[in-house]
Amino acid sequence: MKPFLHLLFFAFILPFLPGSLTLAQSPRLAARADSLFLEWKKAGSPGAAVGVVHQGKLVYAKGFGEADVETGAPIGPETIFHVASLSKQFTAFGIVLLAQEGKLSLDDAIHKYLPEVPDFGKTITIRHLIHHTSGLRDQWNLLAMAGWQLDDVITKEQVFNLVRRQRELNFEPGSAYAYCNTGYTLLGEIIARVTRQPFREWMHTRVFKPLGMKNTLFYDDHERIVKGRAYSFSKGDGPNSYKKSVLSYANAGATSLFTTVNDLARWIGNFRAPTVGNQATMTQMLERGRLTKGDTLPYAFALVHGQYKGLSHYNHGGSDAGYRSFLCYFPKEDYGFIVLSNQAEFDPAKKAFDLANIYLAPYLKEEKMAKAPTTPASGYQIDPALFDAYAGDYEMTEMPGFILSFKRDGNRYFTQATGQPQAELFPSSDTTFFLKIVDAKVTFHRPKTGKVNRMTLFQNGSHPANRVKPYEASAELRKQLVGKYYSPELETIYAINQKDDTLKLVHVHHGEVPISVVSKDRLQVPWWYVQTIDVVRNPAEQVIGIRMSNGRVRNLWLSRLPDDFGTEKPPTAGK
Repeated sequence: MKPFLHLLFFAFILPFLPGSLTLAQSPRLAARADSLFLEWKKAGSPGAAVGVVHQGKLVYAKGFGEADVETGAPIGPETIFHVASLSKQFTAFGIVLLAQEGKLSLDDAIHKYLPEVPDFGKTITIRHLIHHTSGLRDQWNLLAMAGWQLDDVITKEQVFNLVRRQRELNFEPGSAYAYCNTGYTLLGEIIARVTRQPFREWMHTRVFKPLGMKNTLFYDDHERIVKGRAYSFSKGDGPNSYKKSVLSYANAGATSLFTTVNDLARWIGNFRAPTVGNQATMTQMLERGRLTKGDTLPYAFALVHGQYKGLSHYNHGGSDAGYRSFLCYFPKEDYGFIVLSNQAEFDPAKKAFDLANIYLAPYLKEEKMAKAPTTPASGYQIDPALFDAYAGDYEMTEMPGFILSFKRDGNRYFTQATGQPQAELFPSSDTTFFLKIVDAKVTFHRPKTGKVNRMTLFQNGSHPANRVKPYEASAELRKQLVGKYYSPELETIYAINQKDDTLKLVHVHHGEVPISVVSKDRLQVPWWYVQTIDVVRNPAEQVIGIRMSNGRVRNLWLSRLPDDFGTEKPPTAGK
């Protein structure tokens, strides 16, 4: 079991009959579906567009809330959403079409089409890109580590500049899985180079237009005007208040598909009765990835194989700025569920499966769940001081060295797992807390007398942990770590400074954040783009560099700069 914050934000889509989509809503089922979205059925709120597809027909299609909170434009089934990583399956579909036409092979080395990608001494194939097994580092994580904000304008050329500079792989191609947006940006460019057409135009001509997806496009120009689109938002500081969540991407392949519920219904139709491609195309799209050691992945061609209450389905989700999307399809029952939102806090996957509970009720089996704490109580309050007895570090029994840390900030409670970002906890009782970003809970075992030394994580079963004494960094160790570190891959500098007895990681664009010293040569940081830092020493035990990691970038090298670097004064003008 890998820790609870390893989230899979996969995205998937399945098809529909590309002809006319007749609406045949069951009033009883529709009313129950409506009730799931009442919270967003109001003025001044972003919301969602929702669709249910059955036997090639859109049997439920509605919008809730506003596409633009500033203007009050309502959301409907024809509202155009940015769907983030749902885009990937369309890119994969384009690659499969070209492979069937003999214009490329899935096992071609990507250097055949992209010679500017560095030679790492290992062959990376198109298939590796599709299944996220290439070992390439993720573009968004690299950009953030380099100092970018993800609401900056980010172009394809800027992504390629990072790819050209990559010095090492995360792992040997085919040996492991790590979700990688870079791979799908490269796939989009391979399509453009093979077809000698812009990726956006080829996808329109070969896929969207034949399927009748009249409001679907790859959006690779951040200045382009698209009428009828939804804008993205997140919650503001006050009740019922919202703020803009800016997205300025000017790249496509991994993301940037603009589409609607009605168009995605046609896409689902092409899976059940192909008119673009053929049944072999669909079979290829569902082929799971496989690691070199033989393990089969749930991830296919940007479609994720899953089980829900005894039923097989395919799914994929997406998340950029305030946009959230999810699409799943149950082929045997022939039901598809589409949920697109423009609010960052919206959980489209949960709502899609809530819809499945309604429309697939006759088929569903109740799953036997591991014994876990009761369902979180809404708004449960505890005395904040009570949490102080729980605060500290706990090592997972099943994973020696893997630590869950807990702390309090006023009346808010937080946890952080080794190598993962911090997440907020919410009480459901005096001893049980749950997370909103993932289906996980923790229970602290409080004895009648004495210190709390045990807790249990509930996620896909129960996983015990015992309190451990935090590592105490000596003054000498802190002194050894202080310095400036340069990444030749990103051309950026990080500094480790000391303030009183606390080490701080500092970056010119990101500011500073406290460093936790986990062990002599392992540091932990609460940024999502810098999570763990491994200290590298020479045989004389001198610190010569550090390696930074996060979920999608592993062991990025930064060399230690001379202590006097950057301290010299510029020469006097004229001398």
